[in-house]
Amino acid sequence: MATKINEIINKVHRESLLFSSWLSLNKIDRKQQSLYVKSGWLERISVGVYKISGEKPTIYSAISSYNQQLSRKCYVGALSALDIKGFSHFVPMGKPNAYLFSSNTERLPVWILSFDWDMNVHYSTTSLFEDSDLGLETQIYNGFELLISSPERAIMECIALAPNLFSLMDIFYVMEMLTTLRPKLVQQLLEKCTSIKVKRLFLYMAEKSGHIWFSAIDKEKIVLGSGNRHLAKNGVFISKYNITIPKELAEYE
Repeated sequence: MATKINEIINKVHRESLLFSSWLSLNKIDRKQQSLYVKSGWLERISVGVYKISGEKPTIYSAISSYNQQLSRKCYVGALSALDIKGFSHFVPMGKPNAYLFSSNTERLPVWILSFDWDMNVHYSTTSLFEDSDLGLETQIYNGFELLISSPERAIMECIALAPNLFSLMDIFYVMEMLTTLRPKLVQQLLEKCTSIKVKRLFLYMAEKSGHIWFSAIDKEKIVLGSGNRHLAKNGVFISKYNITIPKELAEYE
């Protein structure tokens, strides 16, 4: 009996989650799963979800396991994706944050959102882009395969979450670091983006940052809508992009 579970444990990262349906596909049925819990090989963390005894899964290892074992598409985005790629000026105070997303047709189970992970989980379902997979990449991170937003997509997700989760000033500090964005992907994302606010703010911040790649963007192909987007009380109106932004951002040099 121990041989079977040893084979599974040797197949996955020690911090992986093990889902009941996946274990069954690997010839460990539900009765055997319960026996492995009783014998101390596995620990149950939710109905049909286990971890290797003595191990402490992270939120990223959990999402990696969730995606790979259940064929899901939850991804790490916004500031978390930028952190993984090395683009962030934030120094975490206390428990760091994990920004997770999935499409509107899929939702993370409640137990993932309520479990005490190594990071605070901020989760959103989104339809920010008409092509839900555009700008998503896989990356090995701490031994796990993660689905993450490219920097081009992640900065747009940050803008979408502002000002509720991020200040526009903090987002601009990150934008200044993004000197190597791929203009072709930026163009595709802006054309497929469903948020007028995101498109206008992204173009404003990119132009203000003076990035070389900005000149390669064909603005005529990007639908920017009509009417003012008021994004700050007592802010400064930027007529070129029809947005009202915080004075601090408008006057920053």
